[in-house]
Amino acid sequence: MSYKQTMALTIAGSDSGGGAGIQADLKTFQELNVYGMSAITAVTAQNTTGVQGVYPVEVEGILQQIDSIQEDLPPHAIKTGMLFNSEIIEAVAGRLKNYEWKNIVVDPVMIAKGGAPLLLEEAVNSLKEHLLPLAEVITPNIPEAEVLTGMEIKTYEDKINAIKILSSMGPKMVVLKGGHDADDEESVDIVYDGDTITELRTSRIQTKNTHGTGCTFSSAIAAFLAQGKAPMEAVRLAKAFIQAAIEDSLDIGKGHGPTNHWAFNRKNRSRENHS
Repeated sequence: MSYKQTMALTIAGSDSGGGAGIQADLKTFQELNVYGMSAITAVTAQNTTGVQGVYPVEVEGILQQIDSIQEDLPPHAIKTGMLFNSEIIEAVAGRLKNYEWKNIVVDPVMIAKGGAPLLLEEAVNSLKEHLLPLAEVITPNIPEAEVLTGMEIKTYEDKINAIKILSSMGPKMVVLKGGHDADDEESVDIVYDGDTITELRTSRIQTKNTHGTGCTFSSAIAAFLAQGKAPMEAVRLAKAFIQAAIEDSLDIGKGHGPTNHWAFNRKNRSRENHS
């Protein structure tokens, strides 16, 4: 499959500041030679300092966007991000199931970088019951995993127990992100496919400019899945993509600046030129 024929859909919220949400997803798809499409679930007024407003799209409007994609541009992978409430989650999950779409990556977005809630508390059970069972890969961070499992995650043993609980909810692969272990010198993502536990380690970059890391990482996984990569390979490549984006982050705005979506390709081109 050539990249011109490879398509991925993001079902997520819009970030007016451009660092997260569908803007980050589409930038990631573009950088990875995947044609990106979107179904917007909510519009946020947002910048690097935080979220000033959240305006959910009516369910009918979300479903019509998804139906339009299926009618003409059926995707090879789907990434879900901010879904906000149980009504939206259940409606989206119903479409994903009805269309029998594969390569679904679920980023269980709950809290914005500045602390604003992006998922209502009443929607957590809907996320667990309706969406997670459809996922090829889910990518919770530690606070999100704590909400989904109902347990406190402090130790390595806690992390292993949590990913096994998450795996029992139905996804084929769980990636527990290590970005919130701020005291560690390495960022360690723990990957579990229902059988094998794999650790992906990278050096931790000391920067405040990490806005949109979760969105970018999960959409990179979706892009690589769309290209036909196996899930573990897709996760490894996405880890390299987001590591480059953080290492060469954009120091813009007054708060948490965004990651640099073109850093991965620039790094690879530089390596090729010096080889």
